[in-house]
Amino acid sequence: MCGIVGLFLKDKSLEPKLGDMLTDMLVTMTDRGPDSAGIAIYGAETDGNAKLTVQSDAPETDFDKLDNELRKLVKGKVKMSVKDTHAVLEIQADQVAEARAALSDIRPSVRVMSHGETLEIYKEVGLPKNVAERFDVRQMSGTHGIGHTRMATESAVTTMGAHPFNTGSDQCLVHNGSLSNHNSLRRKLRRLGVHIETENDTEVGAAYLTWKMQTGSTLGEALESSLDDLDGFFTFLVGTKDGFGVVRDPIACKPAVMAETDQYVAFGSEYRALVNLPGIEDARVWEPEPATVYFWSHNAAPTAQEKAA
Repeated sequence: MCGIVGLFLKDKSLEPKLGDMLTDMLVTMTDRGPDSAGIAIYGAETDGNAKLTVQSDAPETDFDKLDNELRKLVKGKVKMSVKDTHAVLEIQADQVAEARAALSDIRPSVRVMSHGETLEIYKEVGLPKNVAERFDVRQMSGTHGIGHTRMATESAVTTMGAHPFNTGSDQCLVHNGSLSNHNSLRRKLRRLGVHIETENDTEVGAAYLTWKMQTGSTLGEALESSLDDLDGFFTFLVGTKDGFGVVRDPIACKPAVMAETDQYVAFGSEYRALVNLPGIEDARVWEPEPATVYFWSHNAAPTAQEKAA
């Protein structure tokens, strides 16, 4: 079943409240999928550096002196901040691949949750309320974010199986539905060199969009292509460095609702996820059309059918 939420802020005065508002929205969706949860926050840039958000089941051991060891191996600056089972490693932007390779050698039990200039992903097994509390998400600020609470249907209940999935720099995706051709598409993408870690069909959807953009498509064009290349029923909510996009399959059997004001654009699997947002009583509220791409960006104005794709 699963529950999805997203919040894109137009009003900078709301940015310190992003984590708090997004957490409230996600907790409201708990009964749609209580086995695991995750939140992606697009926060402040790091002066040209990159962030690697990593996770460990044994953080006391794995994160001990990790920044010092990485600093020696990549021969560059490494700054680490630890939040429960996750840590954010700030490194030089041109050393992401080198740092990931070093991590696999010195800490094979550490998993990469996300990478990018602004993106941080926090996810674990458990209820949204508990997951958010573990990472102090309510105190996080940012320009936009997405969240997901999961009811596992196609893969095991694990941290790696939880959403969101990050398969490209500052790009992530959450999904409600089920893809029927994900196994064949996973094999194809792996042959093309796209890194996919889990058996979750949602990660395949994220990897597909990454591949399309790596081969020249805009996000809007990639989302349009997904309507032809992905079989099944789905609602995708995609985050990028500058904004987020929504697309539903042509049947659109999974619930979805959106709201827009002068201060924000919000998405929820159900309207009740939006009811505590400021000014919601005056918002334009609608159900996204089937097979239609919507996208909002901080760097472009929305157009009629394909929002700033």
